[in-house]
Amino acid sequence: MINFIKYQNENMSQKVRWGIVGLGSIANHFAKDLELVPNGVLSGVASRSIDKAKKFANEYGASHFFGSYLELFESDVVDVIYIATPHTLHAELAILAMEHGKHVLCEKPMGINKLEVEKMVEAAKKHQVFLMEALWSRFNPTIQKVKQLVAQGAIGKVSYLNATFAFYALGRDENGRVLNKALGGGTILDIGIYPIFLSYLIFGKPSQIQASSNFNALGTEVQTAMIFSYSDAQAILYSGFTSASEMKTEIAGTEGSIFIHPRWHETQSYAIKKEDELQHFGLPTIGKGYTYEIEEVHRCLAENTLESTLWSHQNSLDLISMLDEVRKQTGVIFTSET
Repeated sequence: MINFIKYQNENMSQKVRWGIVGLGSIANHFAKDLELVPNGVLSGVASRSIDKAKKFANEYGASHFFGSYLELFESDVVDVIYIATPHTLHAELAILAMEHGKHVLCEKPMGINKLEVEKMVEAAKKHQVFLMEALWSRFNPTIQKVKQLVAQGAIGKVSYLNATFAFYALGRDENGRVLNKALGGGTILDIGIYPIFLSYLIFGKPSQIQASSNFNALGTEVQTAMIFSYSDAQAILYSGFTSASEMKTEIAGTEGSIFIHPRWHETQSYAIKKEDELQHFGLPTIGKGYTYEIEEVHRCLAENTLESTLWSHQNSLDLISMLDEVRKQTGVIFTSET
């Protein structure tokens, strides 16, 4: 069993040492926000290119850099690995890191299908290490507040949710992460996961899912509309690369509506409308907003827990089950699954 003693609250003067694998744009945002968390430090980074790893380490003050992921996992310079590679590498690298006794925060989606996520959870339990999906929106202050308001009945009984996530991406490199089927490309796992997550957060798992997708000439899914049905509610969800959307979310009940302001997955504010009166509330994030998932990891380590109560292993399993069902209905199969 992993020794958690160094994470006890009385010893938190010793910073949690982070490592990052996959040094793309998301990793840059994460590293910048990590600098804002007092009890965390970026200690090591890894890339298949040693030059890229060295450049990233120099930019963000990491004391160690490696030219392979395995070298970082085998080292004793990090406590937690943040995995920010393309989707198709998440499961393999997370399991490898956990086999080497490292805790893992894995960028969403945790795996490309439920089987992968099940194997990751199994590895976390076997090696007694912490594992969490980096679904940063779950920890956003506004989204946490909105969930609380809904639970308190602030807008009455909620029966409708509308959430979209879309931006124009058809002009991007067809071999890049976003459009490449071999890398798990398409909207569903990349951005469709956000509206699906929000519906799950507010209503739970749906009793029925209806989904329809459009594809580009290479067979990559680029547009998906979804209806999630519950016994007394519906969620209308959408993800797309064919155009931009406002990305403002509405949650409506018998006594009013809550609007999560754009871009809602990284929002800084919300509004409540009741009886034609609209009130706005600001909850600005610290940094871009990755700080909150980092702090959740630190909290869990300090409390000797192997999973988060805000976003548990079961939550990740539920989420990937819904993503799998959407892909099943729309015929989205990734290269690695054939």
